[in-house]
Amino acid sequence: MNTQRAEEIVQSPNLVTVMYNGEQIYIQHVDEQKQLARIYPLDDPQNEFDVQIENLIEQ
Repeated sequence: MNTQRAEEIVQSPNLVTVMYNGEQIYIQHVDEQKQLARIYPLDDPQNEFDVQIENLIEQ
């Protein structure tokens, strides 16, 4: 995924299916400078962490 698309998903009122390491995740925040996204698994909202945006897959 690219940074622009990740930002669009964050701003979208609709839930977009995004995967990271085979898990469906929610993008909390995008850091365009560092190319990082703050995410959490949908089934574990307390488990937030940062990942490279390029590792996210939209389905």
